[in-house]
Amino acid sequence: MNRKDLAVPITAIGILWLLDVPRRLGFVIIAEQYLALMIGLATLAGLLAAPLRGRLQLLDWIGGAAAFASWLWLAVNYEAWLLDAVNRGPEKWIPAVVAIAATIEATRRHCGMVLASLAAAFIVYGIFGTHLPGILSASDIAWRRFILYLYSDTNGIPGLVLGVGATQILGFIVFGSVLNAVGGSRILTDLAMAAMGHRRGGPAKVAIIASSLFGTLSGSTVANVMSTGVVTIPMMKRSGFPPRYAAAIEAVASNGGQIAPPVMGATAFVIAEFLQVSYASVVLAALLPAVAYYVMLYLQVDRYAAVHGLVGVDRSELPPIGPVLAKSWPLLLPLGVLMYFLFGLGYAPGKAALYSAFASYALYLVTAPRGAPRFGILVGVMRDSSATLIPVLLVCAVAGIVIGTINISGLGFGLTLALGRVAELGGVLPLLAVTALIAIVLGVGMPTTGVYVVVSVLLAPALVKAGIVPMAAHLFIFYFGLLSMLTPPVAIASYAAASLAGSDMWQTGLAGMRLAIVAYLIPFVFAFNTALLLDGTWLEIAISCLSVGASGVILAEVLAWRGAYGGGWRRLAAAAVAAFIGASTAIFGAASPAAITVAVAAVALLFALRRLAAGAGPGLRSAAP
Repeated sequence: MNRKDLAVPITAIGILWLLDVPRRLGFVIIAEQYLALMIGLATLAGLLAAPLRGRLQLLDWIGGAAAFASWLWLAVNYEAWLLDAVNRGPEKWIPAVVAIAATIEATRRHCGMVLASLAAAFIVYGIFGTHLPGILSASDIAWRRFILYLYSDTNGIPGLVLGVGATQILGFIVFGSVLNAVGGSRILTDLAMAAMGHRRGGPAKVAIIASSLFGTLSGSTVANVMSTGVVTIPMMKRSGFPPRYAAAIEAVASNGGQIAPPVMGATAFVIAEFLQVSYASVVLAALLPAVAYYVMLYLQVDRYAAVHGLVGVDRSELPPIGPVLAKSWPLLLPLGVLMYFLFGLGYAPGKAALYSAFASYALYLVTAPRGAPRFGILVGVMRDSSATLIPVLLVCAVAGIVIGTINISGLGFGLTLALGRVAELGGVLPLLAVTALIAIVLGVGMPTTGVYVVVSVLLAPALVKAGIVPMAAHLFIFYFGLLSMLTPPVAIASYAAASLAGSDMWQTGLAGMRLAIVAYLIPFVFAFNTALLLDGTWLEIAISCLSVGASGVILAEVLAWRGAYGGGWRRLAAAAVAAFIGASTAIFGAASPAAITVAVAAVALLFALRRLAAGAGPGLRSAAP
């Protein structure tokens, strides 16, 4: 038996839970009992799927069995312990220590040393933090109480984030695995090739479309880079893009998939739970910034291709759009089913995704050609889903450690006070800048959901206290946490793409920052102007879109071509004007006369530049915005 098959029960049990099978069969199971079982299985499978070397592998079996038994012990005794919270005997704290230690070790093997070290650091802080000075001083808590709090309390590991991972995220992972098994990723790539491959710089535009579509269903920027980049990066290099630029395009496009609705790297569900709002509210709020992100990336790629004379792929080498669209309906129909269950019937996201997975598989059975594997793909779906779920559940467990420590130690209150002083001394803008920097640093090396949970728990309360709307505060933090994937010196997504392209990592990282410039700027705008989050009147939203759009066109020109607007100081002046136009709604108010004047003037300026370029020579015309 393959060690990785030990993870299959995670998906199977999760599906049964989402379908409410235990209750229908008459079993009364508390949610925390289910979560304890799931993290126990994830820890066991995690230790065995990434084993130690040689004879040390025996330790994997011993540690995995002990960890599973410890989490199962919590599940079995949970009801009784609810009535006996005062007793903290060895029958409780010994399995707690074993379970938490094994979970952190499994996290190290699957998610890296950064996340595991973070979990260990928070535990050390929870136990010894009372000896630290000033705002960092933690409450004086007995270590047994602290460990049991993390082990069994709903504010610890078996809490909100793990609950989201074992229900909502699980459903979408199964849905994504089914789509992939029935050929969804191939169809998405073919669609992108048919739609964009023939245009100038076509391979780069294919990378943007394919990576964004795949990224909306993937929970990892790096996994997205490695999945689509193997095809798109060589294609871009062959068409004339420098290796560093090809790698940067793929990294930025893949990272954008994490901020793009409907899934947002599975973090949309966590944001909804934290804010206690509907999932639809989060998706709608994230829509316009995500559109701006991809439009800006597309414009920069298009400008670069125009200036350097990079053409698209010959149509004879591309799949025809008609047959591709005809083949894509088995993929598009389940997405329609998902939208219907989510927004039409109001189902929980995990259950809606599961029903959409069933619909996708049913369509496959009807449309698959004779001889194609039918029931065999279910085995692959279960294996792939379970393999993906292991790191997701482990990240959620670490998030529980972080949240639990912050709650019981008072660290969150201290950080809120410290950041509040920054706001009092310098205003909200310096507070946002400090928060952005901290979010990038804390986000280094962590998966999407882990980035958001850790950073939002630590930093969001200070932003909300300073007057930032909660949705804007959480999305601000989410954006900058994800930008750690693109920001040197530890730009993991850029470095992964650079390894595929054979390019210099630092040059790739710097190129990625330029391509993702809107992601560094637009959070500051929507922090002050929530119309960009669709929270405002139609006039406010329209003016905000015009301002950001005009700003993006000018910035794309400046960043893609050194000779833009004459180069030198004129180029810098154009960038400053673009930044002013984009920020005008935040400075003056979205529907203020000044903001409307700036937006109208900016659009008029762009039309004037286009007319000027139309009467110029071919070189200027090809590079005009």
